[in-house]
Amino acid sequence: MSASTPLPETVASEVDFPANDRASRSHDQVADLTSAPSVAIRLPVPETVGQRLMWGYLITFVALHLTLLLAFVPWLFSWTGVLLVPLGLYLFDWVGIGLCYHRTLTHTGLVMPKWLEHTFAILGVCTLMDSPARWVAIHRKHHQHADEQPDPHSPLVSFLWGHFGWLIRRDEESNAAGFYHQYAPDVLRDPFYLKLERNVLWVWIYVAHAVMFFLVGLAVGWVAGGPMEGLRFGLSLFVWGVVVRTLLTWHVTWAVNSVAHMWGYRNYPTRDNSRNSWLVALFTGGEGWHNNHHAYPVSAAHGHRWWEFDPTYWTICFLSWIGLVTQVKTQRDG
Repeated sequence: MSASTPLPETVASEVDFPANDRASRSHDQVADLTSAPSVAIRLPVPETVGQRLMWGYLITFVALHLTLLLAFVPWLFSWTGVLLVPLGLYLFDWVGIGLCYHRTLTHTGLVMPKWLEHTFAILGVCTLMDSPARWVAIHRKHHQHADEQPDPHSPLVSFLWGHFGWLIRRDEESNAAGFYHQYAPDVLRDPFYLKLERNVLWVWIYVAHAVMFFLVGLAVGWVAGGPMEGLRFGLSLFVWGVVVRTLLTWHVTWAVNSVAHMWGYRNYPTRDNSRNSWLVALFTGGEGWHNNHHAYPVSAAHGHRWWEFDPTYWTICFLSWIGLVTQVKTQRDG
């Protein structure tokens, strides 16, 4: 959405996407899908996708991957920086994207105070994986048309398309104001999320948080060992705490769209090719139990068997225990 696209303060339309993906086919059509191998069919790209490139995405994608080479420079190594990678993965991806963007905003699997929801949404913004409204809209369209041609990122087009190719070629529909109003009207009713869309504020928040990592490292290093140590430590925190962590959050989250729609096992017969992948679940805090999720999209719990670890849901349970989260839905709620 361009900075000049007019957005109403409120939108009246409601979201229409499957509440339960298991209901989209008859019993006879899905009876054998729980044990079926990955499908061999291939899809064309969505009809709304043209040949124009999303240059902002492409340049950022290439620039961050090139900057990743700095992680191999010994002078920029620090154990503090390395520690920031798993900590950042948990805070920005598992909490910001998985808990807030996905399980709260997209599927309303839980309710939390607005101040906490907005705080977690800012953490999600700091992954540079789109604004909350656009992320929600695209994911809801994915559920509506999972592994069919209109699906924005089905790997049945190709693995690389499902992983990141869909971000590079412009989809005219998903970049129009009406797309937001169709798929994320509830999100845009909140002035906070509407403000993030204005003048791509969410991108500037990401830039500000990256600068903050560098400045904190600069100050700490300067006090500990002088200006050169400050520069080294500041760059170290930037490289590891921002660049490495951002790229890790990108690829593990994108793997839900690609890997978890091609390989893995199925607990439920759904209309799509969603799979449960323990490897993707390990790196995404439980988002990799994707077949479970497509069977029960509203459920805040993605791990349905005792051994399907779901740290994001454990976080939700903790927040519920201390009274910060209510109305937590699970697969037992239908």
